[in-house]
Amino acid sequence: MPKVSIIIPFYNTEKYIGKCLETVVNQTLDDIEVICVNDCSTDNSLDVVYDFANKDKRIKVINNPLNLKQGASRNIGIKMATGEYIGFIDSDDWIDLDYFEKLYVAVKKHNSDIALATNVRIGNGKTKKRLIIEKEEFKTNLQEKFDICSLVKNPCPTNKIYKRILLLENNVFYPENCYCEDKLFTVQAVYYANGVVSVPGVNYYYFRNPDSTVNSKSKKHLKQLREDKNEARLSVVKFLRENNADIRDKEFWAVSRENRIFSFPLITLKESLHTKKWCLFGTVPMAEFSL
Repeated sequence: MPKVSIIIPFYNTEKYIGKCLETVVNQTLDDIEVICVNDCSTDNSLDVVYDFANKDKRIKVINNPLNLKQGASRNIGIKMATGEYIGFIDSDDWIDLDYFEKLYVAVKKHNSDIALATNVRIGNGKTKKRLIIEKEEFKTNLQEKFDICSLVKNPCPTNKIYKRILLLENNVFYPENCYCEDKLFTVQAVYYANGVVSVPGVNYYYFRNPDSTVNSKSKKHLKQLREDKNEARLSVVKFLRENNADIRDKEFWAVSRENRIFSFPLITLKESLHTKKWCLFGTVPMAEFSL
């Protein structure tokens, strides 16, 4: 059993995946397996991955015959993984060379289901830390787990490692064939985890790829992205309600009803865990009531 299984879905990232894999195969933690899942790439991404796989037996290459976006590819990786822990990396991102060693040492020290690293966003000539970890802390209270992971603002699945049995026993998988698949997965994983340990001094580098499909500006794409984002929020609110999550109200919310004129919201009904409110133009509160 490898200590960590690293799952890397990829789709048309031939310009970036080489850098990603360089930081993975050169990890100071040697006892890893790397599962690369090709989501029907049409460029030379697959050739780049095979070049690495031919030199490193730890790398497994899987071809997904259906283009169902990252969620489906990550799920394939979860089902194939054999490691004690699982980590996810997007193919245009990269990590510090001691990333998995530091996270693994921390989870073993605290017997934690999840370890968490600093998340650094890079793009448009800017570098910004989206989530800063300054000290090692082990949180077991639900609200504190959510807070330390910054799940409201940064529900990112990739700056963490997860105990594999945690995901399998609780049936925690990604929604498929949609955008914003990370929100529900991350909330569920943190909810079920026995604890989360934060690990200072190690970074996950999230690259804002200008060629990424999620950055498309087409009207069709933007409409789909908006709908998927709200559907993800609804799924999170539903999950937290069904499990009577003892967390602050109004931090997680979603639009459950909406009347639009052309593309502009006229009247919307927003729901959080214990509250509903009607809003004019999507933002101006009109009436609010408790559930």
